[in-house]
Amino acid sequence: MSASNELTSVEHWDETWAPEIRLRLPSPWVITTRDLQKLIRPHVRPGDRFLEIGCAPGKLLAWVAAELKARVSGLDYSERGLASATRLFSALELTADFRCEDLRATTFPEASFDMVLSVGVIEHFDDPRDIVERHVRLVRPGGIAMMTVPNYRGIYGRIQRYFDADSLLYHNLQIMTCDALGALAPSRLAAEVRTYRAGRIWPWQISIAKRWPAPVAKAVSYLGNAVALLQPFEVQALCPVLVLEVHRK
Repeated sequence: MSASNELTSVEHWDETWAPEIRLRLPSPWVITTRDLQKLIRPHVRPGDRFLEIGCAPGKLLAWVAAELKARVSGLDYSERGLASATRLFSALELTADFRCEDLRATTFPEASFDMVLSVGVIEHFDDPRDIVERHVRLVRPGGIAMMTVPNYRGIYGRIQRYFDADSLLYHNLQIMTCDALGALAPSRLAAEVRTYRAGRIWPWQISIAKRWPAPVAKAVSYLGNAVALLQPFEVQALCPVLVLEVHRK
């Protein structure tokens, strides 16, 4: 396994087919958007301080600012990714504290956020325990750090191996179980640790265009998205992400 030792920009699947990031809030008709919003919404109140680690291109963070009325900040290692996020926030007339930094050397002070989120970040490290702890240290006592990773140990991994096996080399598959995720939480900082599978079918999590022609891949992905929007409840075997929640002491 050759996971990266550096943070990378995290792209969201609703823009997979777009040549440039559209300067608008994420579409409510994209299942990934709906599922991530469902995870976040119960934990954020107006005025809360919210940080997204690996925030580029800023779509999810913009929704938190616009719809949940939180005071948002974004951290990303990619200058290009943060430039996209800055353009988006400017177009939407939203404000955010963006910092182009490595999480391990961030200037954000400890214990300064009500919620810290990352989507698809920690699985890019060989040993993510330090990265998980740094998420938690940024959270105030009583706040929550939430980290999601793709569920590539199940059916999504088998399908992805067919379409783009090389991409799996950059993911730490060993942490992709609820037990393994829970073991990453720093016990001395955690009042409560929860791990669980979440989400409906996410066709955007599979790199279909790597093997099939782009128009076919696009059609299949949109069809899968439509099926997911009609899916009445989550099916554990088909949940696309694993979630680690750490509530700070």
